[in-house]
This record gives sequence, C-alpha cells and structure tokens, in this order.
Amino acid sequence: MSLWLWVLAACAAVYATKLLGYLVPQDWLRHPAVGRISAMLTIGLLAALVAMNTFSAEQGVAIDARLGALLAAAVALMLRAPFIVVVLIGAAAAAGIRALG
Repeated sequence: MSLWLWVLAACAAVYATKLLGYLVPQDWLRHPAVGRISAMLTIGLLAALVAMNTFSAEQGVAIDARLGALLAAAVALMLRAPFIVVVLIGAAAAAGIRALG
C-alpha cells in the first residue's frame, strides 16, 4: 500500500470519527466531567508534544538550544507577555544559544 493510500485512509478514519461525534447525545456532552477531561487531555497532549519536540533527537534524548528556548518562552509566559512576544523570545534565545556554540 502506498503512502498516499495510508494518508487517504487516515483522512477517512478521522472524518468518520468526526461524524460519529455528532451522534453523541447532548446530555453526555453537558456533563461537567466531559469538559474537565477534554481540557486536561488537551493540556496533556500539548505538553507531550512540546516535550517530545524539545528533547528528542533521532533515536535518543538531546539537551540543546531548544531547552533554553523553552525556558525563555516559559519565563515570558509567566510574565504574561503576548503570544507573539513569547515566540520571538523563544526564537531569539535559541538563536543566541546556537550562536554561542
């Protein structure tokens, strides 16, 4: 099976999952636990994505300029900087650390 067939199969599976979501009774979605679980699941998935992209390198774990950029961005977030400023500070920190060696 070629790669494009797998991509199309994944698209069909995701779309079918979305259509199945319309069949969920509204009472189930109004339950407070559903809102809490979906919020925590989103945070967990985003944290895992950030950790994987920060510390992964090919087959192992790497600590490099990405960690410094993440820390700089975290400090900017704690100072409640606007999102674009957080991104720019993270990018500048990564560039500075890489320039230093």
